[in-house]
Amino acid sequence: MKRWPAVLAALASLAVLAGGVVAWGDRATPIAPDARPAEGTPAQVARGAQLARVGNCAVCHTSRGGAPYAGGRGVGTPFGTVYAGNLTPDAATGLGRWSADHFWRAMHHGRGFDSRRLVPVFPYPQFTLVTRQDSDALYAFLRTLPPVTQPNRAHELRFPFDTDAALTVWRVLFFEPGVWQDDARRSAEWNRGAYLVNGIGHCVACHGERNAFGANTGAGFGGGRVASSAWYAPSLTRADEAGVADWPLDDIFVLLRDGLAPRGRVSGPMAEVVLHGTQHLHTDDLRSIATYLQSLPPRPVRPPAVQAPPATQRALGAALYDEHCVACHGTQGEGGVTADGRSVVPALAGNRLVTMEPATNLVRSIALGGFGPATAGNPRPFGMPPFEQVLDDAGIAALATFLRSSWGAQASPLNASDVARHRGGD
Repeated sequence: MKRWPAVLAALASLAVLAGGVVAWGDRATPIAPDARPAEGTPAQVARGAQLARVGNCAVCHTSRGGAPYAGGRGVGTPFGTVYAGNLTPDAATGLGRWSADHFWRAMHHGRGFDSRRLVPVFPYPQFTLVTRQDSDALYAFLRTLPPVTQPNRAHELRFPFDTDAALTVWRVLFFEPGVWQDDARRSAEWNRGAYLVNGIGHCVACHGERNAFGANTGAGFGGGRVASSAWYAPSLTRADEAGVADWPLDDIFVLLRDGLAPRGRVSGPMAEVVLHGTQHLHTDDLRSIATYLQSLPPRPVRPPAVQAPPATQRALGAALYDEHCVACHGTQGEGGVTADGRSVVPALAGNRLVTMEPATNLVRSIALGGFGPATAGNPRPFGMPPFEQVLDDAGIAALATFLRSSWGAQASPLNASDVARHRGGD
């Protein structure tokens, strides 16, 4: 992460010298002068509403306490903060003057109403795979929103990352408009799931690895830091992170619909995805997504840590567990169930969040607590209180280390510096 500013500074310097030369590879697609806003059919609007759920558009484009889709939410990046735009059909500050062609150009080519290059925090590198039909449906849905007058906030990117020349070079190096192609060897259900995950769902934007320039290194889903927070989006191809290749298909479906399943539950930013997105999807789309995720080729599991935790630290962690955790999570980390057998407190023994590398999500869960998403299948999720008020970094490190070395777990120990690094910004 620390090398990104220096690398992009060099990239921007190259842009200043070569921007005029490379711009030929990133020309704007012209829009007809008579292109005007248009209303969609009821079927388009309904489909667009579902696509907005798949893309979780409201989460980024709604500021805390603000009107839905009116923009203003800041998305942190290593290069500064990008503020999401107003997607409501307000003529002055939103999409009120946009035609379906303008919207398609933004989705497919990453260009704004005035043809300016958009910052790729708006995930057009993935949205470019969305079909014109689905782009028009999403546009039709957004046209039905109540217009909200809320001026878009200027991005706060550090120089030279705020220059169009640097963005031009980035796009020439890392972006090319794409066209979705079904895999003829796969079923229609698999292809539908692959299209939703890799296109409008833009799952790789969080779960994918990035290079030194901030660009995704393909659709490998190898895990990565969530741009807007300090959380880690686990790999979807590792069984020791968030891979589901060995899960029953119904369990994957239930996890995406309800937020919890026999072998796991969602937390952190993924809880938002389920709360606002996947729980509302049609059954066929949700099952298609589950089918595709189950098919991702698994990567080798990382070997267990060989470094044993210091005895004094582990003893402190055990004492803290008895004081703060055992009442809910059990003496053997078995979790808690209701009288009817429903799991309400996650088991810590065998829990991938506990042993995951990096330990970011475990540290943040202990420090910040949190609730799972309220869904039809789990309308009143149990929550965990934050412990950052009662435990310092050394205490959180001791508790986390105890968990990562108990009940068969063999994950690396943590120290106070590790905790400070993993906690990051809230």
